[in-house]
Amino acid sequence: MSATTPWERGRLDARRGKPRLLFGQMYEDWDIETEVLPAAGRVFCIASAGTTSIALAARGLAVTAVDINPAQVDYVRDRLRGGAPRAGTADRFFAAGRRFLPLMGLRRSVIRRFLELTDPPAQVRYWRAHLDTARFKAALALAINPLALRAIYSSTFVRVLPKRFDRVIRARLERCWARHPNRTNPYAWRFFLGMDPPDYTAPTLPSPASGGGKEMSLPTSGGVDLVCADAAAYLESCPTASFLGFSLSNILDGTEPAYGDRLMAAVRHSAHDGAVVVLRSFMEPPPGESTEWAARDRSMLWGRLTVEKVH
Repeated sequence: MSATTPWERGRLDARRGKPRLLFGQMYEDWDIETEVLPAAGRVFCIASAGTTSIALAARGLAVTAVDINPAQVDYVRDRLRGGAPRAGTADRFFAAGRRFLPLMGLRRSVIRRFLELTDPPAQVRYWRAHLDTARFKAALALAINPLALRAIYSSTFVRVLPKRFDRVIRARLERCWARHPNRTNPYAWRFFLGMDPPDYTAPTLPSPASGGGKEMSLPTSGGVDLVCADAAAYLESCPTASFLGFSLSNILDGTEPAYGDRLMAAVRHSAHDGAVVVLRSFMEPPPGESTEWAARDRSMLWGRLTVEKVH
């Protein structure tokens, strides 16, 4: 069965062309995965920019990192060999947005003072007084409304965004400020300044790792095996009880329901009983669903973050 996921194109726009690097950085807090996934054994991970895969492997887990976009797989392979991070399409989108922050009334010096704070209640007060201004609200509403985004990005991705996405994003940002110290939050620093906090150390493997495709045997501990494939198709090809955990990023954003059903069936097929599945989404949660895990993710942007066991 062929894949039915928009990530196969390796592009966020609707134009034709070869797949591009989409993500040079990941706005997913891998601390969630290190908390809920097992401390040892084999786990499955969407490769994306490689950050979560590297963090899990650095803990001693055997990681199979899969991505349908060959540009992402090549990039992660380079990072595993010691290559420096590079900007992808999504990173350039954030960088372009940062260039407009002064026009929104958010000067770099003001943002820097905000990011140096360590007390969540003080952060919320500062945010409301100096950053979440009427000028910023109006500019954000104009910049990320669906009509503006559809001029740049494929409707496949835009349609998953909640209504009044500007208000939703501002609420998610304030939720983060109210819970996590800014000073040690790398995602806040990258989002607003395009840099890591002072003294931040990214997770690394103790020695260069390699990966290249299905022909390679899976690592037994502390390594990353890279595979360029559709996630559902790859998991369908694996033996039963292959993985103790799954980090699925936001792979289902922009997909059809049939692909989601297929992927989760493949997860159940390849999972140990009790394996943990972590899944994110930009979409808002349905009524009654807890937002606790989404609030615990320091990267601020997610509406849904589910942590569930396979039975």
